[in-house]
Amino acid sequence: MILSAYFGLFFAAFGAATLLPLQSEALLTGLLMFGKHPVWALVTVASAGNVLGAVVNWLFGRYIEHWRHKPWFPVSEDKLERAQRGYHRYGRWSLLLSWMPVIGDPLTMIAGVMREPLLSFVLVVTIAKLGRYLTITVITLGLVS
Repeated sequence: MILSAYFGLFFAAFGAATLLPLQSEALLTGLLMFGKHPVWALVTVASAGNVLGAVVNWLFGRYIEHWRHKPWFPVSEDKLERAQRGYHRYGRWSLLLSWMPVIGDPLTMIAGVMREPLLSFVLVVTIAKLGRYLTITVITLGLVS
C-alpha cells in the first residue's frame, strides 16, 4: 500500500513533465495532508519523476529535427524557429521556468533541440522542479498546521 502511493506519485509527476496533460501537485498535496509518508520521501519521488519526464522531452527534442520537414511534423517551421531563437537568447537559465504550466514542457523539448548538454539540463531542471515541490510542501504543511 505504501509503495503504491510512491509509484502513483512518481508516475503522475513523470507524466506531468511530458507533453501529457497530467498533474502531480494535487496528489502530492493529498499525500502530504494524509501525513503517513515522510515529507522528504514524497518531495524526492515527485522531483525525480518530474525531472525524468523532462529528460524524455529533452531526448525527444534531440531527435525531433530529423523529421522537421515532414508534412505530419506537429510544429510549424515558424514556431520551432521562434522557440529556438528564444532559447538561444536566454539559454539554459530559461529552464528555471520548466516548472511552469504550458511553457515548461516545450522549453525542455527545445533544450534538446538546441543540444543543451544533459548534465547542465538536469541540474537546472532539478533546481526548478524541486523548488516547485518544496514550495507546494511548505504551503501545504503551513495550511495543515
